[in-house]
Amino acid sequence: MFIGAGCNRIVNNVSWGASDLVSFGAQNAVVIFCPKSAQILTTLPGHKAVVNCTHWLPSNKFAFKAKQLERHYLLSGDADGVIILWELSLADNKWRPALQLPKSHKKGVTCITGFMVSQTDAIFATSSSDGTVCVWDVVFPTSFGCECKLSCLETLVVGSRPMVTLSLAQLPGNTGLIALAMGGLDNKIYLYCAERTGKFVRACELKGHTDWIRSLDFSLPIFSGEADSVLLVSSSQDKGIRIWKLTLRGSLANTEGTYKRGEIGLASYIEGPVFVAGSFSYQISLESLLIGHEDWVYSVQWQPPSLAAEEEIGFYQPQSILSASMDKTMMIWQPERKTGIWMNVVTVGELSHCALGFYGGHWSPDARSILAHGYGGSFHMWKNIGVSSDNWQPQKVPSGHFAAVTDIAWARCGEYLLSVSHDQTTRIFAPWHNRDPQSDGDSWNEIARPQVHGHDINCAAIIQGKGNHRFVSGAEEKVARVFEAPLSFLKTLHYATSEQSSFPEDVQADVQVLGANMSALGLSQKPIYVNVTFSLSATHEIQENLGNDGLDTLESVPDAVPVALTEPPIEDQLAWHTLWPESHKLYGHGNELFSLCCDHEGKLVASSCKAQSATVAEIWLWQVGSWKAVGRLQSHSLTVTQMEFSHDDNLLLAVSRDRQFSIFKINRAGNDEIDYKLVARQEAHKRIIWACSWNPFGHEFATGSRDKTVKIWGVEKTSSVKPLLTLPQFDSSVTALSWVGLDRQRNDGLLAVGMESGLLQIWSLHVERSDDSIPTPGVATAQIIRLDPFMCHVSAVNRLAWKNPENNENSTDLQLASCGADHCVRLYEVIVH
Repeated sequence: MFIGAGCNRIVNNVSWGASDLVSFGAQNAVVIFCPKSAQILTTLPGHKAVVNCTHWLPSNKFAFKAKQLERHYLLSGDADGVIILWELSLADNKWRPALQLPKSHKKGVTCITGFMVSQTDAIFATSSSDGTVCVWDVVFPTSFGCECKLSCLETLVVGSRPMVTLSLAQLPGNTGLIALAMGGLDNKIYLYCAERTGKFVRACELKGHTDWIRSLDFSLPIFSGEADSVLLVSSSQDKGIRIWKLTLRGSLANTEGTYKRGEIGLASYIEGPVFVAGSFSYQISLESLLIGHEDWVYSVQWQPPSLAAEEEIGFYQPQSILSASMDKTMMIWQPERKTGIWMNVVTVGELSHCALGFYGGHWSPDARSILAHGYGGSFHMWKNIGVSSDNWQPQKVPSGHFAAVTDIAWARCGEYLLSVSHDQTTRIFAPWHNRDPQSDGDSWNEIARPQVHGHDINCAAIIQGKGNHRFVSGAEEKVARVFEAPLSFLKTLHYATSEQSSFPEDVQADVQVLGANMSALGLSQKPIYVNVTFSLSATHEIQENLGNDGLDTLESVPDAVPVALTEPPIEDQLAWHTLWPESHKLYGHGNELFSLCCDHEGKLVASSCKAQSATVAEIWLWQVGSWKAVGRLQSHSLTVTQMEFSHDDNLLLAVSRDRQFSIFKINRAGNDEIDYKLVARQEAHKRIIWACSWNPFGHEFATGSRDKTVKIWGVEKTSSVKPLLTLPQFDSSVTALSWVGLDRQRNDGLLAVGMESGLLQIWSLHVERSDDSIPTPGVATAQIIRLDPFMCHVSAVNRLAWKNPENNENSTDLQLASCGADHCVRLYEVIVH
């Protein structure tokens, strides 16, 4: 099974745990991915609102404490203030929701932070935009599946300016005291202290930043003979990073004090406030101010200690900080050995025109890799592969849409899956054939992004039939756009899916377009021709365009460099260099496009738009090739939500918000003329009809509606429509259907049903026919699979599509693709016994 999903565009959304797994929110789902395999492993259903933040217990910083742990825990908080604690058993990789916290926040959760006090005890803090910060203690069970014990230690009301970042740590000196740092919208850092189970008291304020505080992180104890200090790093929208030092001065009982003053040098700090916690006093001072980023610094994080550290001296904090900024870069900062001045030693980033900056940066538990998540829902990972010196190289990561995925379509022969989304992109996912005999086999990856648009995309249809790969897409505009595959994509696809190494020469001669360039406003994509791309004049133009100090402007968008890829592409390549050229625009509709479909011969495309009247609700027919409008089919009074051609292409089925379905008979006369006639229209459901699907072996079809029912209908030779069966009522609105044939002789098939709740079911259908092939009211059904919620979407399923129904006859190994409002594209292997 494959899952493609992008990250919510929210700070604090991502966490890298000591388990070496990464968690993030994709709409209402908590998604878990493995950085080593670059594949999403699972999604966790439970939240009813957008997931704002996730945090592992233990996190990457405490991986050294987690060697013996059999269970790891994950906290997730959403926009409604709900927080869920999840339990992962490492033995069998099983997840379960261990606990839903009592509702303590009235608004969205903005940050979660915490640490393990012992193997079975953890303290964590949560902040919310309602102006409260809660501190919790949780005791974990000793065996999987038992109850966790939770207690709320404190609820702090911080006022009208909410906190957006928190960090918890144990104060230095084995005092048993806990420090909580918080920062938010008033430019100050607030420090609270408490004993292990006591009340949190405000200790002091740290001033210095001149804009909102975006990130805070306490270090582990600093090793200097004795662990008497910790460091706090803070970042802000003022583009600066500050390092604060908390040093134990001594016990109040000791009148002489034990504060040791170090030598005053260039790296000496400015003395700050002294505060009292319990029976100890602490000095805070500004250790360093790091200037280097050119935009808001959204995250800072101390490097986790090496797992290979010597056990005798214990684990202490490496002097290294990772920062991530909206200036599209991540930096690693370390003090110089001689002077102690903190310097930027590594800078990595995305220089593509599309990336709009990073929302967070994270270390791997072994500190050999760093991960960023960006404005476009994308991940960016670099790994240090150097031996004697640093050499940070980009790595493959999971990718996917970062808004609702509205439509999917399989390629003609099933080589790839195309998806479109409200994130204004069209993406292609395909299995990448692994040529390494030692590998685990093929893995699915995003291999191209044919369309990066300026409007939300609602629908797409792949053109069937012979010739080059083409598709039509419809967005929140009145124009449908036709795209054709360039040579660079054909070579990449050939390399990814074929075992042969040589690319067919006849294809290379036919396709003269190498790739496409984005226009300044992001609406049309212009072709890059094979013979022009490598000419001297074009190269000179590219250099001139980049001569503006490398700055992108609306007038000078940098040129794409389309190439055939020999390994799965990373985000920078996908966003810019894998576009398809737009070949035609289809004008005619009066409102935004809503639905598209293509017939099985590849000769006609049908389109519909959002409508509130009969004239606007027309279905337009377009002739493939000439792209002329050859028909305007009138039947419905509201938006046509889905259309599908029967498998012999003689009938076109349409369903609508007006609760009716229509069937049009399509006759293809000579001279490329099309005759069409409305042969049936019927009110089929009590609410909106969202979905329809034909039986691949006949003229039976299914409709699914908001009234929570699925009905099976048969078209007789007289073109009248007879109801054959209504499936038992579902628990939720039916939003997607797809019918695949199994056995033509027996007229057996499977019907996949997707619901607004995100759940999926698969039903077995057997249609009885009389001798003259007219369906009789006997349809045998049985629900054979109700998919586990952990395998399903967490929000409405928008579309289902079986892979190549016509090639699947008598096959027992099927593939079902689905997409949903939870930003996910999913692929299921369905084995029929």
